[in-house]
Amino acid sequence: MGRHRVAFRDLVAGEVDILFANEAEICSLYETDDFAAAATAVRGHVAVAALTRSAAGSVVLAKSEEYRVAAAPAARVVDITGAGDLYAAGFLYGLTHGLSLPKCGAIGSLCAAEIISHVGARPETALSGLVKAAGLL
Repeated sequence: MGRHRVAFRDLVAGEVDILFANEAEICSLYETDDFAAAATAVRGHVAVAALTRSAAGSVVLAKSEEYRVAAAPAARVVDITGAGDLYAAGFLYGLTHGLSLPKCGAIGSLCAAEIISHVGARPETALSGLVKAAGLL
């Protein structure tokens, strides 16, 4: 990312409405080791930033709002391939269904927890069933 960092920051500031990034990515983008500083830096550049922090859950930022979302419990961590993609998919599902940002983050977290519990990036359990069972719909 280093050699394209400025261009990517310009893209985020001018063209991106919803940004998904993990802790390492957002810190790299804003050249800091301090997650809070990176979160502050991205605020105002996008309408919504969903920043994942592995076992520490995620932080969802929108305007002056900040929501801390707990990581969904995973029975075991086997393979993290696809965790970010499933978080984003769950989050966007909630958003397109008119749910609150904290619920969107919780759905994303639940989907990510399912995918890391086995090898491979395809869910082994119907995600809609998990979301309904968790009372998020």
